[in-house]
Formats: sequence, structure tokens, C-alpha cells
Amino acid sequence: MKETFFEGIGRRKTSTCRVRIYEGKKANTVNGKALVEYFNGVEKVSREAVKPLQVTELENKYYFTAVVSGGGITGQVDAISLGLARALYKMDETLKPVLRTAGLVTRDARAVERKKYNLRKARKKKQFSKR
Repeated sequence: MKETFFEGIGRRKTSTCRVRIYEGKKANTVNGKALVEYFNGVEKVSREAVKPLQVTELENKYYFTAVVSGGGITGQVDAISLGLARALYKMDETLKPVLRTAGLVTRDARAVERKKYNLRKARKKKQFSKR
């Protein structure tokens, strides 16, 4: 039997995530591991990733699988959250205003600024000496 799913892509900093939503009650997985296990048992991080399901009150009706790559914990969690939100409103367009008021639809474009030549970091310069 082929399961039907809705897919959403999420990106944040250098992380990219593909999220698929399925109907039913199973464990949420990230890269083949349980959600809490993937993020080393940090409950706060896991709650942040599942926020779109909580806001729309669909946490007990749907589960998701995510494949995430690149970046660190913060970028990956935000990428999962955005991908989940996009998959939800692809599934049901009426959920988009609810997700937007919670601030889960907008992609956060902030990323690390690149280092420039002759500087120590992106903007930090060598100390100026007058004498």
C-alpha cells in the first residue's frame, strides 16, 4: 500500500530540510531517528520543531519524517519547522493564516556574513595605532 504524503522544503542559515507529512499516529523522525533522539534529548528543541503541528492542533492526527542536512542545531530546527509549515498549508490552504500569525510561514533570511580580505572577520579590522 502506497502512503500519501504532503511535502515541504525548509531552509535556514546553511540547513536544508525536506519534510513529509503522513496521516496517522507514529513517531516523528529526523534522518531515520526519533525526533528527541536526533536532537540529543533536548525537549525544548523538539517542541520548537513540532510547533506548526501544535499551532494548528493537528499533532495527534499527523506525523512527519524529515531529512535534514547542513548547519547546526538551530538552523536544522528552524528548517524543519518551516518545511513542516509549508507542507501543512500545501495540504490545507485554510491553515496558512493561522501559521502566519504564529510567524511560522516566513523564511528567516539571516545568514553569516562572509569574511572580507584584509579584515580579521566579516567587519572586524586590525587595531589602529596613531603612533
